[in-house]
Amino acid sequence: MTDRSTALSKTVSHALRHEPWVYELELDDAGWVPVDALLRALRDLWRWRDVQHDDLVSMVASSTKRRYEIDGGRIRALYGHSVPGRIATVRADPPEVLFHGTSPAAWESIRERGLAPMRRQYVHLSVDVATAMQVGRRKSDEPVLLRVRAGAAARDGVRFWRGNEMTWLTEGVPPEYLTRYTEL
Repeated sequence: MTDRSTALSKTVSHALRHEPWVYELELDDAGWVPVDALLRALRDLWRWRDVQHDDLVSMVASSTKRRYEIDGGRIRALYGHSVPGRIATVRADPPEVLFHGTSPAAWESIRERGLAPMRRQYVHLSVDVATAMQVGRRKSDEPVLLRVRAGAAARDGVRFWRGNEMTWLTEGVPPEYLTRYTEL
């Protein structure tokens, strides 16, 4: 992903995940907005006055993580929303084991209380150690990796939703389903 594409992704993230009202965008129940509306909102910003539809398509296609999807004339963020209300997602049975990267300070609280979404709608869980490590490194130079017994939690009533092929979502995970992952 180029520097311009990365910067565009961060702006689109803010618009579709966190503060769509700042861009005068209205997300539908599944988080979709018309691509034309997003482009108009972006062009109102000096930095993005020349952004084109192809720039969005390229940003989505070149992302190492699948954060957005474009379907016809609509675009949405797939996960990571902090907007009020819930974005509709697909509820599904998770893999037996998922992973979560966090900071050492957060681990102290998580160990006692479990995982909670904090300021987001959902807790994000990764399908592999590498992705969880990448997420954890955004929070600490020496992240703590957690092994989540997602299958057991789901059988005991914890609900999970598919975010994308690398990310699963949940409203929370009690501490009894969490262990520190040390097999690095």
